[in-house]
Amino acid sequence: MARESGNNSVALAANGGLIRMEPVRWLLISLGMALSIFLIGCSSSEDDVAAQVPAETVNIPQSPDGLERVSQALVAPPLLPVHDQVAVGDPKVVQVRLEVEEKLMEIAPDGTKIWAMTFNGSVPAPIIVVHQYDYVELTLVNPASNSLQHNIDLHAATGALGGGELTLVNPGQEVTFRFHATKAGVFTYHCAPGGIMIPLHVVSGMNGAIMVLPRDGLSDAEGQQVSYDKAYFIGEQDYYIPKDEEGAYKEYATPAEGFGDMLSVMQTLTPTHVVFNGSVGALTGDSALTANVGDNVLFIHSQANRDSRPHLIGGHGELVWNGGSFADPPATDLETWFVPGGSAVAAMYEFKQPGLYVYLNHNLIEAIMLGAAAHVRVEGEWNNNLMEQVSAPSAIN
Repeated sequence: MARESGNNSVALAANGGLIRMEPVRWLLISLGMALSIFLIGCSSSEDDVAAQVPAETVNIPQSPDGLERVSQALVAPPLLPVHDQVAVGDPKVVQVRLEVEEKLMEIAPDGTKIWAMTFNGSVPAPIIVVHQYDYVELTLVNPASNSLQHNIDLHAATGALGGGELTLVNPGQEVTFRFHATKAGVFTYHCAPGGIMIPLHVVSGMNGAIMVLPRDGLSDAEGQQVSYDKAYFIGEQDYYIPKDEEGAYKEYATPAEGFGDMLSVMQTLTPTHVVFNGSVGALTGDSALTANVGDNVLFIHSQANRDSRPHLIGGHGELVWNGGSFADPPATDLETWFVPGGSAVAAMYEFKQPGLYVYLNHNLIEAIMLGAAAHVRVEGEWNNNLMEQVSAPSAIN
């Protein structure tokens, strides 16, 4: 709709021409159309709405009874478990098992350590991958060798504090609960045993992600199906390690022993380390991510506690599902994207040049000084049309 300057008529494009109307008449017609649409919507029965659903739409189960049951073998990040990008067959009950491990873990080359709270022994915890309308049946195990209560809050789940109310287990206990994955997207999960223990466990590493794929796979901004050749899960972690009187990072004999000192550091809201996948340099050097020119790579980035702003130096977020929602069209060609604290976001890029790329939090202080950076090593043929050095460095004349 365009408004002409110099008069009060409204111009509407119609079959290549223009229709001009006085404002009052245009307003009455618009109100009439809106009222008609409203009345039609109100008079439609559930059967009418159901009749408009395409025949190929998935049959959404109302119960897990009778559905095929499959077990998912979780793997350590940054890798994802084996999965289909497009769902095969009807929704399933996907069984996963997470075991809590409290362990002393080195997080920096200088030997700094933390009593990490982990699911399956890694920071971040493994990513779970299912399809929309699958059921996730999760067994949480808290071995007797641990010292603390634990549970799990999955942001993909509906009700009961994301499962937190149904999964609180003491050392020596396990629990199984099930939820219906009704929302498509990428979501954070974390331990949330209550009170101050919630942030303490989260900043001690006890968080991961779950990806709920649309049953027909991912789509670009025009609604066309897209696929990825590789996918990586990057969990960004902030740590708050206390120091002694001489400025050295402290180490403790048990998790609980350091909680008081850690709380003092946490109250400053200033992390001592901000890292990808558990420790400084965990995704660099020999542990760098890999790809080939022409690969579509999906990066799933979670941050359970603080905001982040990922950037791929030398590349872009060609498709970015802001907020992690696969139900919404992705944003396109972003230089830097945003991961709000307590969420996960997915971004896809097709690599076009070989070489070393840096994927980082573009708070450059946190990336360079605190550790929030990863490398991607890409193999393939260089394209001079995209970039070339016109002249080598030389002395200024």
